[in-house]
Amino acid sequence: MTVEDNSHQSEQNIENQEAVHQTDAQAEHLTETEHEESHEITLYAEPIAHIGNFPVTNSLVTSWVAVFLIIILSIVIRKKTKRIPAIFQSAIEIVIEGALDMMDLVTNDRQKSKKAFPIVFSIFVFILINNWLGLVPGIGTISFNGHHIFRGGTADLNATLALGLFSVIAANIFGILSVGFWDYFNKFINIKALLEIPKKIRKEPTIILVNPITFFVGLIEIISEFAKVASLSFRLFGNVFAGEVLLASISAMVAWGVPLPFMFLELIVGVIQALIFAILTLVYFTIASTSHEH
Repeated sequence: MTVEDNSHQSEQNIENQEAVHQTDAQAEHLTETEHEESHEITLYAEPIAHIGNFPVTNSLVTSWVAVFLIIILSIVIRKKTKRIPAIFQSAIEIVIEGALDMMDLVTNDRQKSKKAFPIVFSIFVFILINNWLGLVPGIGTISFNGHHIFRGGTADLNATLALGLFSVIAANIFGILSVGFWDYFNKFINIKALLEIPKKIRKEPTIILVNPITFFVGLIEIISEFAKVASLSFRLFGNVFAGEVLLASISAMVAWGVPLPFMFLELIVGVIQALIFAILTLVYFTIASTSHEH
């Protein structure tokens, strides 16, 4: 082997070593990048497990925790209930009575408030607990295999969309039970208005213009039902998710002291958003239970 061949082989060995080092550096960089990305707040909920073909997301886990806390609270309240109320029972009664009084301001009817109370108040408590769980240290930061284990339930659009659908569908069912299927159906597809035209056209000629407009207004009401779902879900999701992003950003810049005032503000925002969602649901219940003439 000549000197020239030896030098050529040495150059090749050096190039191979550089290529190996470069590949290792790229792999290390990709690993760091993936690690950083795994700790970013994503717009979507991350699946952390599967039950058959059903993905279990981190927001779903937090929602289950919220439901578990509500069940525990209900059991405790049930066991503490006595004929002569203690301090805890008196506090719960004050909360319930205050909620009913607030509902009366919307419904103007205590009986109607009592009928809507179980659903509306349950929605309020569920959303409030989910909003506050998103502020608990560890929620949104604890991860396993590159996926966050917990995420605020209401910081997931799927959860808020489900809540919006439930509220609007429940309001429509409540309306059917309150005013009857036929009258409620005519709120949206006003067949009554079309049938009245031949009967009243001689006495009221303007009915030929008014009632068709009334019929088309009912069709627009169908679109408004879908708009209610979008309004409820996007408002709640946007406010809660924005609050989590704000706290994460501030905590990343200054970890101690500074985030505390913002966490306090998020506690208030959590109450306000839960209250807005519950009151709007109650408004939909009230409108649905009112006859079309009124």
